[in-house]
Amino acid sequence: MTSTSAPVWHYRTPKQTLLRWLGWFSLVALTVFSWQLMNENTIWAFVSDAPEQAADIGDRMFPPAWGYTGQLWQPLWDTINIATLGTLLGVLFAVPVAFLAASNTTPSTRFVRPLALLVIVASRSINSLIWALLLVAIIGPGLLAGIIAIGLRSIGFVAKLLYEAIEEIDTSQVEAVRATGASGAQVIDYAIVPQILPAFWGISVFRWDINIRESTILGLVGAGGLGIQLNASLATLAWNQVAMIFVVILFTVVVSEWVSAKVRQAVI
Repeated sequence: MTSTSAPVWHYRTPKQTLLRWLGWFSLVALTVFSWQLMNENTIWAFVSDAPEQAADIGDRMFPPAWGYTGQLWQPLWDTINIATLGTLLGVLFAVPVAFLAASNTTPSTRFVRPLALLVIVASRSINSLIWALLLVAIIGPGLLAGIIAIGLRSIGFVAKLLYEAIEEIDTSQVEAVRATGASGAQVIDYAIVPQILPAFWGISVFRWDINIRESTILGLVGAGGLGIQLNASLATLAWNQVAMIFVVILFTVVVSEWVSAKVRQAVI
């Protein structure tokens, strides 16, 4: 009699095992390369001294310069205005871009939609600080550069989330309104907008909350707000003033987070 051995079950095929080991080898090689690249420009004497330097700066920060608060109200107001007006500017342009990018509302999936998606990707790929650097070089320092930078950054964020909400609407409502003989604008007004309105308000308020945080540092490149005071304090090594600015920024972010949460609870 001839005996046949039972097949042996393997979790992975030989090809999958080979690819798995190649993946691990590539990861190790990338890690070694990155470590060598980091070491080329790292002065380890400074790194070893970093804990002492951090402790020294932390000691100079306390107590914060509470008397410096009076000079921060105007920059704080500028920061809030940059975030608010920038968000409004971004939302104003993001809404039409979102309708052009959504596959169920775009007039052309072959030409218009790719262009709208390109606008969204371009806006999201460049940080607001980079936008501010470019705008300060073009139109000069000031609040206007900060507002436009925040607006340009907000377009991609708002438009992306909004066009995804548009694509997820209930199509039966759209078909019901269209069956009445409504025009394209009326279909958008009565069938699409009511469905995406809660998402729109939630996205807008969430973006405003993010912009409050981002606008606090735009002054580092001359775009107005608290960043200007922070840059001046850092330049003069006034660490207790820096600590006070950090306290104001933290307070502002906490309040904006609370306002954002309350508004989203109310509209969603």
